[in-house]
Amino acid sequence: MQRPALFLCVMVTMLVAAPGAIARDSLGMFGRWGAFRDAGVPRCYAIAMAHAGRGDARGDFQPYVDVAWWPKRGVRGQLHVRLSRRPGDGPITLTIGDQSFRLVGGGGEAWAADERMEAAILAAMRSASGLRISARGGNGRGFTDHYDLTGAPTAMDAAAMGCAGAR
Repeated sequence: MQRPALFLCVMVTMLVAAPGAIARDSLGMFGRWGAFRDAGVPRCYAIAMAHAGRGDARGDFQPYVDVAWWPKRGVRGQLHVRLSRRPGDGPITLTIGDQSFRLVGGGGEAWAADERMEAAILAAMRSASGLRISARGGNGRGFTDHYDLTGAPTAMDAAAMGCAGAR
């Protein structure tokens, strides 16, 4: 099975296994990213799963990054990260090219510290080939989740358009 087909199968399986997944509409697959709409909420999002690197051990969670639009809440382009492990004390750092951002979060989740940081991250995602998120786990060992940004700009645009008329 080719990588894009495998990725699509995993994404579909992940969405079907999630509660309420039946309400989600696919807006398309774009490279390593998918775009979806949940009209019942309403919300739309672009999402990608981390790709495994050499030596990666199984973590606590299936890591992913999503960028979401929640029209009723007035939220546009909200970055959310599901880390592969629960972080311990210390920073959670998202790196895109030569830019680094210190995220906030806990319990395996992370977000941009504020809207200004979020805008800078989304802009950087549009012109980079990948990003990585690094932290230290509760055991003190460092870990890094890697993401391919191929298709991210198009998936983000599709998600934004998917919720453009929703109120």
